[in-house]
Amino acid sequence: MPELPDVEGFRRVLAEHTGEPIASVSVLDPGVLRGVTARRLSTSLRGHRFEEPHRHGKWLLAPAHGPVVLLHFGMTGSLTWHPLDDPRHRHDRVIWRLPEGELRFRDMRKLQGVHLAANSQEADEALPTLGPDALNISRDGLAATLAHHRGRLKTTLTDQTVIAGLGNLLADEICWRARINPLRPARDLTAPDLTALHRAMHRVLRDSVKAERVPPRETWLTGARDTQAPTCPRCGTPLESHRLSGRRTVWCPTCQAN
Repeated sequence: MPELPDVEGFRRVLAEHTGEPIASVSVLDPGVLRGVTARRLSTSLRGHRFEEPHRHGKWLLAPAHGPVVLLHFGMTGSLTWHPLDDPRHRHDRVIWRLPEGELRFRDMRKLQGVHLAANSQEADEALPTLGPDALNISRDGLAATLAHHRGRLKTTLTDQTVIAGLGNLLADEICWRARINPLRPARDLTAPDLTALHRAMHRVLRDSVKAERVPPRETWLTGARDTQAPTCPRCGTPLESHRLSGRRTVWCPTCQAN
């Protein structure tokens, strides 16, 4: 599932082609359009040029000198650049053709998709209620945010209205790095816990944004969690897992005893 680092990677792809005129917009599958028709998407953008895109959490906003494209990648979406003669993939849904290539929105499951706002103000209003971006939240901001939530830490971290950008893999990785059990109540964290959590969040996001994904390294929980008999990369203890709000949560019972 695309999380903050993946979407930051998609933002970089789009940023490399700002200022280039949009020759055409092809909607190959209107099933990914949200609140906009294929005709309106095409006529609103043809001849325009994308400006510098920006990201908030898992949302990518692409202004185009007036209209704004809002992209949410759901569980399987991506935005990639291709030469004009590159064969289309069967899951390519929307194509923005530029002078020397194409930006392609690809999505297998089509759980989210492509929105269009008439301007920046409408784009801001179209976004769901989002918490502060996880990449920018301060230690004190994190403490204040978690203090108001009774739910478990993992559930709170992945609630986009609380903190925007964290998904299943990132939340588990951050809790593991901070040595905090993800099943603890969020508001019960101590001051040292909050400092450790914020440091872990900053470190994990910094490295993941650089890789444009949550990297499955051997020294990371991400690299161990899906092996046949997963053990903690730090202490070797067999990992535990639990379904929490429909998601598989993984932790080390030794390193994250508290």
